Amino acid sequence: QVQLVESGGGLVQPGGSLRLSCAASGSIFNFYVMGWYRQAPGKQRELVARITDSSSTNYADSVKGRFTISRHNAKNTVYLQMNSLKPEDTAVYYCNTDPPIISWGQGTQVTVSS
Repeated sequence: QVQLVESGGGLVQPGGSLRLSCAASGSIFNFYVMGWYRQAPGKQRELVARITDSSSTNYADSVKGRFTISRHNAKNTVYLQMNSLKPEDTAVYYCNTDPPIISWGQGTQVTVSS
């Protein structure tokens, strides 16, 4: 059973940066499109970035130009570099396949506030 563990969240001021990591326990990760999702309080979970097995990427309009998704297949890890953070980026961030087929991890909290 593949497990996902997200890390790297925290409290950051507007305009700041964070780098999130997601480690998968199995090599099945290498063959799937991976995505970063987020869920803000009172809102539905949304996909903000995705990366194919060949490292093609797509982004939600709300994060385009500020977030960068990448993957390291040998380490079974996917990253999300978040720059120019805004208060509206505050959410719990999760990784999963796209579409999501693995049990959700615990996520990592990102709070953007002054």
